[in-house]
Amino acid sequence: MTMDRSSQSNAESPSRDPKVLSIECLKGSSKADEWTADMLQTGDIVEELRIGSSANSLIRYKSPFKNGKNGVQKILQDTYKKKETSILIRVRRGPDELSELQACIVPNDAGGKKQYVLRSIGDPNYVVGFLDRTEAECYELQASRTSRMVNALTRSRLQDGYVSYSWERRMQEFLSVPNSSNFLSILFLPKASDRVASRYNDLEDTLARANAWLHASQACGVPIVFMNVQTESLLTKISGETASSTVNAGSLSDLSNLANASLYGFEDYHGVDIGVVRAVRLWYAPIVAELCVEIKLKEGDTKLGFAISRTEEGFIFISSVIDGNENDPAKRSGLSSLYRVATDASKLLVVSRVSNQKVLPWMVSSTGAIRCYDTVSLSQKLSLHRHTRVPIIMHVFMWDRSITLGFSSGGNTRQRVASPTVLQLAPEVQLSRLPNESQLQPLPSAASDPGAISEGPEHRLERDTAGESSFRFHEFSLSSNWE
Repeated sequence: MTMDRSSQSNAESPSRDPKVLSIECLKGSSKADEWTADMLQTGDIVEELRIGSSANSLIRYKSPFKNGKNGVQKILQDTYKKKETSILIRVRRGPDELSELQACIVPNDAGGKKQYVLRSIGDPNYVVGFLDRTEAECYELQASRTSRMVNALTRSRLQDGYVSYSWERRMQEFLSVPNSSNFLSILFLPKASDRVASRYNDLEDTLARANAWLHASQACGVPIVFMNVQTESLLTKISGETASSTVNAGSLSDLSNLANASLYGFEDYHGVDIGVVRAVRLWYAPIVAELCVEIKLKEGDTKLGFAISRTEEGFIFISSVIDGNENDPAKRSGLSSLYRVATDASKLLVVSRVSNQKVLPWMVSSTGAIRCYDTVSLSQKLSLHRHTRVPIIMHVFMWDRSITLGFSSGGNTRQRVASPTVLQLAPEVQLSRLPNESQLQPLPSAASDPGAISEGPEHRLERDTAGESSFRFHEFSLSSNWE
């Protein structure tokens, strides 16, 4: 059933132009289509409203609309309460141009409970409302369409917000070692220049020690490459001679003195002296990747078949393996074969993780001691694995992609899924093409030259201290270190 509900507007004052019902664009479409000719625009004059989803229930309201905007709001409210929200709006633009929009009636959250707007069916982002204007005002708005588009472009702002992210699931799916990153680094604290640690060497000294540690590690056979270096600020409370000897950063004029300072201080609002220590973090990566070796244990295993040691730089490595026994765990897992390949290539078979826990050096203290893992506690842990027959999951650094692929396809090892920009770095590519201009380019190291280490480097073993601890390891022969 079709009904026409047309009524004349209330008599307007002779001194004022009669009002017409016009469109007010409240929210633009996702593609700014509200500025195209086939979409409703601000200033369009409403000619007809058709409410209903079928021809039998269609109700028409034609211009002029009784009570203007308020009257239409009452119509929309009654219709919405009857759960009839489908509506077609026909508008006039200029003398004879017509356009229409299929929409649905929705409450206007910003305008109150009794205010209703129309949301486009084709683009839910596009929302229009109604406003009473004179016909001259509508024509003026329609004529200013181009300038209003330019103004809209000028006022347009990109919106940002927070979105939820399934961190736990992603860290399980995309990290071969759950909750553990592929990024490897070591932090160098500035070295104290006196016994009471009131003065510290400058930043250049810390950078030089980081550089020396990297090249010394590569020279002794640790298969790593340089990735990046950065300064890292650490806050601490200072007092006494330390506070009086540090560079003061209390004003802008003091900033020039901080370029090479490793410790500077300032006072907080309570007059407490705060020190800022400028440490150096060195980022590195294995030449190719980390390879996961699973050592399965049996009832009759009395030894693991390999021994571990530690370099002066703090890296744990496989120092020797038992020959002749084809049934020991090291032989069954392929670890013995990896060790022999590493020895032939004058590389150390460095252990990076045990039971998915990193066992790499991670800090250098202000006294110069390297904080790392000791071989005694690690040997005890490996022995407990043997006694309980719990498989050992061990990761080692690899230096040759063909060896990595060969062992991973053999079934004895599992290659970790690694970041291609970090862990898949070829040995001959020492970041010669910089990702950006601020990236530091590493110098070629002697460890990358096979000829430089063909004579066999001297493997320097550290058994004295780890970090700043005071315990010592007793010197013992390799045969006493077997498990």
